[in-house]
Amino acid sequence: MRVAFLGTPEVAVPALDALVAAGDVEVAVVLTNPDRPKGRSRTPVAPPVKQAALAHGLEVWQPAKPSEVLDEFAALQVDACAVVAYGALLPKRFLEAGGRGFVNLHFSLLPRWRGAAPVQHALRAGDERTGITTFVLDEGMDTGPILDRVVVPIDPDESAGDLLARLARLGAPVLVDSIRRLVAGEEPVAQPAEGATLAPKITPDDVRIDWRAPARAVVDLVRSADPAPGAHTTWRGRRLKVLATRATDTTGEPGTVVARTGEGVEVAAGDGAVLLRRVQPEGKAAMDGVAFANGYRPEPGERLGEYAS
Repeated sequence: MRVAFLGTPEVAVPALDALVAAGDVEVAVVLTNPDRPKGRSRTPVAPPVKQAALAHGLEVWQPAKPSEVLDEFAALQVDACAVVAYGALLPKRFLEAGGRGFVNLHFSLLPRWRGAAPVQHALRAGDERTGITTFVLDEGMDTGPILDRVVVPIDPDESAGDLLARLARLGAPVLVDSIRRLVAGEEPVAQPAEGATLAPKITPDDVRIDWRAPARAVVDLVRSADPAPGAHTTWRGRRLKVLATRATDTTGEPGTVVARTGEGVEVAAGDGAVLLRRVQPEGKAAMDGVAFANGYRPEPGERLGEYAS
């Protein structure tokens, strides 16, 4: 099979590696987003997929918009295309140039969690299971017909970063097999009409902690935002990132410190409390909860979540 691969972040690399390793696949080209400035120096950095593609000796295109390379892409005459977190919408004419179709690896059980951040939304909602779906792109937002789905349980302590990496490894061979079946003539099946939910991109404002929520909801919010953008609150008038937590049975006024323990600081929630196991005060390095308790010595009754006036 002659295929094109479209993807950008680290989570797309396992799928590219699996296609390169498949003896019956030729990766004709890799499309990825342009290099982006990073860090204080604002030096352009190649996306992970570009780095992986060059290591495999593959041709890489980085158009600002896919339509810029439409004619060149159509001339490749690929049998099908693989898409994993490419990060740009593909216009109809581009979709029509993809042979049997563009097979997308999506990190949820469609139609649940359509959109850019399915793993984060699944964790935030407290879902106990998720999975991967391969489907053929159409002009909608993750609405195309399905080729395969694999269900996996979610560990109650799993972060978004850990779960996404696990799903990427699981989905890579499934994507390769789905492309084989599509090229061989298998017809994908329309998504169910019911059960659709949306998973838009997560912003920092979305992961500000509301201490009135139940303790388990706060824990789920924190792990949904790890590693980025990081859940946050305020502490003594400055931002405090909350990186790892655990629910406890302690009670108190929501948002107030209720105890310093041998594991960290407990903060009351709407029901129960949340143990701060790892935090990052504004302008400081991340630290475990014990270091935070010993270094900042929060007192019972002090409040988190209020900005300085």
